[in-house]
Amino acid sequence: MDNVITLTSENFDEKVVRSGTPVLVDYWAPWCGPCRAVSPLVEEIAGERAGNLVVGKVNVDEEPDLAVRAGVQGIPTLVLYQDGVPVRQTVGALPKRKIEKSLGLRNLGGAA
Repeated sequence: MDNVITLTSENFDEKVVRSGTPVLVDYWAPWCGPCRAVSPLVEEIAGERAGNLVVGKVNVDEEPDLAVRAGVQGIPTLVLYQDGVPVRQTVGALPKRKIEKSLGLRNLGGAA
């Protein structure tokens, strides 16, 4: 998880909103089975796209305000932010290729 940052209310604006690099945020909870299934895929994406994509995780139990701010209604929710604005989103446990396609990650460089 070296390439994945933990996002909190204290660092969200700095790491996501003001980031000059696209940011993929995984909204999750430790008790969520589908979240645990998606987590290794998110970590793979982070490793493969280091330098082209920042990847962070928000524990919705610990940071409910961030989940509300993002309009998260179900988890896991993955949101791609560009220039601090959410541009794409996917909800639920999906295979890696579908996550990448749904979020338009193939256009960001890194692994195809």
